[in-house]
Amino acid sequence: MKFSPLAALCLAVAGLAAPAAALAQSEAPAAPAAAFTIDTPIEALMADERAKAVLTKHLPGIDQHPAYEQFKALSLKALAPFSQGLISDELLGKIDADLTAIK
Repeated sequence: MKFSPLAALCLAVAGLAAPAAALAQSEAPAAPAAAFTIDTPIEALMADERAKAVLTKHLPGIDQHPAYEQFKALSLKALAPFSQGLISDELLGKIDADLTAIK
């Protein structure tokens, strides 16, 4: 199985972030649902129909990407530098505006 450098890097970053996220979740009491932003993990955005609609509007087929399993734990903001320009600052701004509008 061949991985692209982007997928390998995303996998490495996800592997580093996962233990910290698990520790934070185990120590923190359950909090009310927070607003979605470009800092929200992609898998959390895809789990909500409203946020998923925003992602598929701006990044159609993101959940069909061959490396989705490797980068889904990352936020869009964290993934952007590895997207070879696909996720620009301008696009992040548009996505963030649509996500924060979700009530």
